[in-house]
Amino acid sequence: MRFTKMHGLGNDFIVIEALENVDYSGLAVKLCNRHFGIGADGLLVVEPSGIADIRMRIFNADGSEAEMCGNGSRCFAKYVYERGIVPKEKMAVETLAGIIMPEISIKNGKVKSVKVYMGNPIFEASKIPVKSDKQKFIDEPVKIDGKVYKLTSLRVGVPHTIVFVESLDENMTKELGPKIEKSSLFPQSTNVDFVKVEDKENISVRTWERGVGLTLACGSGACASAVASAVLGKTGRKVNVHFKAGALLVEWREDNSIYLSGGVEEVFIGEIDI
Repeated sequence: MRFTKMHGLGNDFIVIEALENVDYSGLAVKLCNRHFGIGADGLLVVEPSGIADIRMRIFNADGSEAEMCGNGSRCFAKYVYERGIVPKEKMAVETLAGIIMPEISIKNGKVKSVKVYMGNPIFEASKIPVKSDKQKFIDEPVKIDGKVYKLTSLRVGVPHTIVFVESLDENMTKELGPKIEKSSLFPQSTNVDFVKVEDKENISVRTWERGVGLTLACGSGACASAVASAVLGKTGRKVNVHFKAGALLVEWREDNSIYLSGGVEEVFIGEIDI
């Protein structure tokens, strides 16, 4: 099987084109293993679509299928454009979360960056979903291991829960992240974003990704973190979201739409016996 390895700020993916009679969940577990496989946060599958230009499926490293993925969709757009599968600078991509609209920026014939319409944030607790008697779950106190944390949950294609912190601590991310992810509050579990506000235009984020663990970057997490920061008055609606390997730009426009922009890279192509 031929594959392509890509990443957005170190959030890495294996991209393959649709195969017949293949268990993608099992394949993702095998291929994403960093010791016995290729190694990645997720597997992206290119499929034809009856309602858009192309269809993207995303499988996490644990084999679970996600509704969509911000960085994954940007890598996906670069892949299908440069191979002539969808020769459009603005394309419609079908996902389980609905149709998203990546726009690509070209330099010397290659895609250097991708901006993608990520939809509108969903705050209704029942649609995230969060088990709560409140309509929205914003800045809510939750006790974990005897300590109270303020949590803000919203859905940007997938569920995200934001924890604002004074400083980013990787050990805290690894310890608290899975406890929030698997909390009984979240019937579908949740991605967890730890956010430090730098100023009105910049935040720093570490993401514990549902079904993956600690990741170097997360596109939907960048969007959720930026929106939560704006809702709570900590930033404006246009925010640079900093991860370990660089920054993504998130714009939450007045019409409620979210746009995510940033660079994407193709690392290598190869073949593997499955």
